[in-house]
Amino acid sequence: MSTGCVARREGRPKVTADAGSKPLRADARRNRERVLRAADSVFAAQGTSAPTEEVARAAGVGIGTVFRHFPTKEALLQAVLLARLEHLVEQARELAGAEDPGEAFFGFLRHIVTESAAKIAFADAVAAAGIDVGALAADTGPRLRDALGVLLERAQRAAAVRADVEVPEVHALIVGISRAAELSGWDESVRDRTLAIAFDGLRPRG
Repeated sequence: MSTGCVARREGRPKVTADAGSKPLRADARRNRERVLRAADSVFAAQGTSAPTEEVARAAGVGIGTVFRHFPTKEALLQAVLLARLEHLVEQARELAGAEDPGEAFFGFLRHIVTESAAKIAFADAVAAAGIDVGALAADTGPRLRDALGVLLERAQRAAAVRADVEVPEVHALIVGISRAAELSGWDESVRDRTLAIAFDGLRPRG
């Protein structure tokens, strides 16, 4: 089924208030986070065409609770995508204090590629609904690039990465490998060998 199905209403109940218009109570916040985690798991496992009712079942809440926080499926997919990007920012910032800067840098890149299939599916589904993904990530994207830049700089100071490498090249390399893996249906062994070759190119010569 096409990812364009995100625009389908799925018989949702009428929403009379915007859940984001005022601060959420503690129990409402917990429900929202529960729904987000369930949506991430369900959509990653079953695809973005999975029904919202399945998300509600996985979260252990009623469908009304899901739509109270996310009035449309598009809104839910957007929230999952942004949550994934925020998590990457947090991970990169945590790794900035790692004892081995080289391992932190390469490990983070490996993690991005490993998790890229689900992220790409979310981004494509959101784009298919007519939403500008670039505008959606206008705040998170720069923070992620900044955090990646810190990891890169630390790895270069530790002589684990070539001094002439900059963030745009790293970003292009990771996006290219992620998209190639998704379009070509690479298995894990091909993906890992490709990453090993790419990482060798990032390391200092000799």
